[in-house]
Amino acid sequence: MRFIPREEKFFDLFEELADRIEVGGKLFLEMVESGAYTEAQTARLKEIEHEADVITHRTYEKMHTTFLTPLDREDIYSLVNKLDSVLDMTEAAAARIVLYRVKEPSPTIADQAKVLNEAIGKLKVIIHGLRDMKNAPQILQACVEVNTLENAGDVILRTTMARLFENEPDVRELIKWKEIHERIEEAIDVCEDVSNIVEGIILKNG
Repeated sequence: MRFIPREEKFFDLFEELADRIEVGGKLFLEMVESGAYTEAQTARLKEIEHEADVITHRTYEKMHTTFLTPLDREDIYSLVNKLDSVLDMTEAAAARIVLYRVKEPSPTIADQAKVLNEAIGKLKVIIHGLRDMKNAPQILQACVEVNTLENAGDVILRTTMARLFENEPDVRELIKWKEIHERIEEAIDVCEDVSNIVEGIILKNG
């Protein structure tokens, strides 16, 4: 029996954040698959990123004003910080595509965006399952799948970099695309960081 009830609002905030990340990731995928990077689309992605920032800061505020948190405070901080970073990196990639006015779409950017969206989908499963430790087996399986997707992302990045350096004659275009692809890979890497944090939470609380 709990004499002091556990504050469940944190899980609502975690789930809100995961949902915003999913919306942003899907919009980014639509952009790269269509090759249309309009000001309206990039502005909407920026809005979604700002919405995620607001949820992140609400979580920090609640963490500092709640006596009994459902998870260790350092885990809450690390979790929401990394979740927010997924969308930060995604929005940064989209912004650079528009800012740099790249001449033509990279042939592998859609592949990267698909891997990112799959990883984000796994994060949603992980975060929505975190409310109940009975979901630990499914959460840990999803964490393994995020790791597999991160490895797939690495392969795409290495292949893309090799192709760029071999075939792109315009050094400026090469530099632009290198940075864009690296931002997407960072977003995928941060998805793995989130899964690693959750694995630690499961081990401590399971």
